[in-house]
Amino acid sequence: MNKLLASLLLALAATSAMAGPTCNAPEDKWMKEADFKARIESQGYQIKTFKVSKGKCYEIYGFDKDGKKVEIYFDPITAAELERKS
Repeated sequence: MNKLLASLLLALAATSAMAGPTCNAPEDKWMKEADFKARIESQGYQIKTFKVSKGKCYEIYGFDKDGKKVEIYFDPITAAELERKS
């Protein structure tokens, strides 16, 4: 039983560590998707995939201006970068 509990706790901790940030902003205040993409692309990013994360933040997968792969979470209201994974 203790091994089962330890395994469950380890799995939950690993899932939490992989989760991105949480954005608790009302959706009616969010920047329009097209405006957000235009702003990010004007900064030199190439967006391959755009989505709203489970935490309700804007998330992109793509490349930065140097051609390096990026996964970045953004505040959907201000487009401020919240977290970057390489």
